[in-house]
Order: sequence, then structure tokens, then C-alpha cells
Amino acid sequence: MPEVFRWNGFKFFFYSKEGLPLEPAHIHVAKAGCEAKLWLVPDVQIAWSRRMDPRTLQMLVSIVETHREEFEERWNVYFT
Repeated sequence: MPEVFRWNGFKFFFYSKEGLPLEPAHIHVAKAGCEAKLWLVPDVQIAWSRRMDPRTLQMLVSIVETHREEFEERWNVYFT
């Protein structure tokens, strides 16, 4: 599970073997037993979340938008 970023205790990563065919670019975020999956394309959107409140999710969307290019680049390098 490649970790691509850490912020304030949140781990941003993707699973190395996730679905065939491979899903569109996305990032997982986890902290303290909570997890969310956010699509990177075409726009940053929450795919799903477990035990994360709306305020935290909105904050994570903002962080992912800020680092989106980096996350997409890491995704493309890893999966191509």
C-alpha cells in the first residue's frame, strides 16, 4: 500500500492491488480507524467514507484538491 502523503495524522495512500480493471485515479485517507476514498478525476469527489464526519471530509477534499497533481502523478507512475 504505497503511502504518498501524511498530514496531521492522516495517511494518504492507494492500495497496490485494487480492482481489475483498474479504477480511475483516486486516493484513500485514513486516521484512527476512519477511512475515506476520494476520486481525483475528473474532479475531486468523495467516493465513500467510514466514520468520518462531514467537516473532516470537507477538509480532506480541500487538502486533496491542493495536492491533486502530486497524487495523480504518483498514481500514474505506480500503475503504468
